[in-house]
Amino acid sequence: MAEHTLKQQLKVLTVPVFIEMALVMMLGAVDTVMLSRYSDNSVAAVGLDNQLMSLVFLVYQFFAMGAAIICAQYIGAGLRKRLVQVVGMALVMNLLLGLTISALLFFYAEVVLQLMGLRPELMGDGVVYLRLTGALSFFQALSLTFSASLRSAGKVTYPMVVTGIVNVVNIIGNYALIFGRLGCPQMGVEGAAIATAASRAVATVLLAAIHFSRHIRSFPLRYFRPMPWGELRNLLLIGIPAMSENISYNLSQVVVTFFINQISNEALAARTYCVNIIMFVYLFCVSVTQGGDILVGHLVGQHRHQAAYVLGNYFFRRSMIITLTGSALLAVFGRTILSFFTDNPEIIVMGVWVLVIDWFLEIGRTSNIFAASTLRATGDAFYPLVIAIIFNWTVAVGLSYVVGIPLGYGLVGMWICFALDENIRGVILLRRWRSGKWRTKGFT
Repeated sequence: MAEHTLKQQLKVLTVPVFIEMALVMMLGAVDTVMLSRYSDNSVAAVGLDNQLMSLVFLVYQFFAMGAAIICAQYIGAGLRKRLVQVVGMALVMNLLLGLTISALLFFYAEVVLQLMGLRPELMGDGVVYLRLTGALSFFQALSLTFSASLRSAGKVTYPMVVTGIVNVVNIIGNYALIFGRLGCPQMGVEGAAIATAASRAVATVLLAAIHFSRHIRSFPLRYFRPMPWGELRNLLLIGIPAMSENISYNLSQVVVTFFINQISNEALAARTYCVNIIMFVYLFCVSVTQGGDILVGHLVGQHRHQAAYVLGNYFFRRSMIITLTGSALLAVFGRTILSFFTDNPEIIVMGVWVLVIDWFLEIGRTSNIFAASTLRATGDAFYPLVIAIIFNWTVAVGLSYVVGIPLGYGLVGMWICFALDENIRGVILLRRWRSGKWRTKGFT
């Protein structure tokens, strides 16, 4: 009965998280789709910018991810005061971090893009987009924290609804400002940046209102006198390795994008289109893992480790089946899908091969998303970090460079190396999960 109840709870949590993640991905994909009607060069420039912004958002996830994991365990153990302390500290720290990074991106956008190797003909669009979205990125830092806090309590419907509203705002804003509709001037890339940044600000306001009315209504000062340094320490113990692992991966992807940029504009555009398409394939894995990890955290907080292990294996199997099915469909219909974005035959041919190879990559990626995230939910955060750093930089970066550029296999050869990286890490992290060493890593 208990196992049946947990599976039912998993379904209740997964559906809204799935919808929310689809809408989050759509927020970035909408810019790509609408700008593809504007020019392929604008897509390439914005694609590189979004690679950097993804890295920035992972920095913001530092405290948000730590708060979500710890809060789930505290909720399972019934520790309300410590829950409020953790969320309060995460919000303050993320606000300070967000304001600092936003200022740096605004004032040094061109310098950053030069360091990333953006081609001169793409620099104008790249700087405009990065400066506008970067300057207001602190809103995303707060949104991630509010959303993580709500999710840890099982209140997953609210972030889903907010993300849906934000997508509507972004689509309307893009339509009006990119193409000069609804009485607005035609602003191209600048219009896309304004619409995206404004959408994120709207999300923050809505999530804050919901958080204070439906979850934590106040943060009493007496809870923070004296300062609960132990909770900050717990945040750092989870946040630092979680953030570092994701930064290692995304920074490696920034370096890889730099290499792809050296191949051709077509290779960079093909990568941008494929990444935006592929995101929707592993969406189910991400969403079911996030939903499952809420329950795993609750179970670990209650010291029900065997139940957490059984539940984890259950949603991993479901994730693998659905992800590989979706990836196979992309491989079969890749040419048709890519033709919707561009009519450039070179981009389409490269993209089709990437989508075929990606089926093999998704085997490893699904294993990684599940194992790394679920290990973190139990408190075992350092092991995935070490594995990520080793293989991100030796295989995904080092080997892909050798295969893609000196050996001349280009984007397709590099994607084979990415698949190798994901699968090696997947095997190692699954062995860690099955070893049970995470059972001693909780916070309660």
